[in-house]
Amino acid sequence: MTERASILVVDDDPHLREVVGFALTQAGFHIEQARDGREGLEFVRRSVPALIVLDIMMPEMDGLEMCREVRRAHDCPIVFLSSRDDEVDRILGLELGGDDYLTKPFSPRELVARVKAVLRRSRALASPPPAAPSPVLQRGPLRLDMDLWRAWWNEHEVVLTVTEFHLLAALLRAPGKAFTRDELMTRVYEDVVVSDRTIDSHVRHIRRKFADAGGEVIQTVHGLGYRLAIP
Repeated sequence: MTERASILVVDDDPHLREVVGFALTQAGFHIEQARDGREGLEFVRRSVPALIVLDIMMPEMDGLEMCREVRRAHDCPIVFLSSRDDEVDRILGLELGGDDYLTKPFSPRELVARVKAVLRRSRALASPPPAAPSPVLQRGPLRLDMDLWRAWWNEHEVVLTVTEFHLLAALLRAPGKAFTRDELMTRVYEDVVVSDRTIDSHVRHIRRKFADAGGEVIQTVHGLGYRLAIP
């Protein structure tokens, strides 16, 4: 029997924890719960879950601070929840290392779909199929190793999240092609609908990481979307 993936739900609202926990349990996951960021961080230190569902606004330690602490040592996927449909929260959450974002109120069914999609991408990075070809995608100084799931600019390694790696790989597989945001959503998020702003946040994060390494990898195509910046 396959072991169920463990998901940590961190939220100060006991009713929401119950609803989310029930939906994810029904979907076949093992659920752990924490009431705030400090309690959630203690759980992560004892046992790193497969994914964290993390509320932003909480007492003691909020979700953004917990995310910062988790990212110091772990790269497990994080799906943010917030009662504020605020662009600052959205960008900050994703740029801290979040993999997805939902605004309350949300459908438990949508949350389950988002969690499954993020976990699929995470597992693909952790365990690429052994029979698949192992190309190194390269364009100029940019290199992605699809077997090792690592990225470089020249000899400088750039650490990407699961979603960022998939987004950049989609651009690198079709250099010169201008992708609409909808096309990138389809390639990165599969059957889950996300907003344009979510894609834009991931692009900003990728740009910043490569800028720190001295590179420019994504070009904006005004009125359309994005393409690889390397000619």
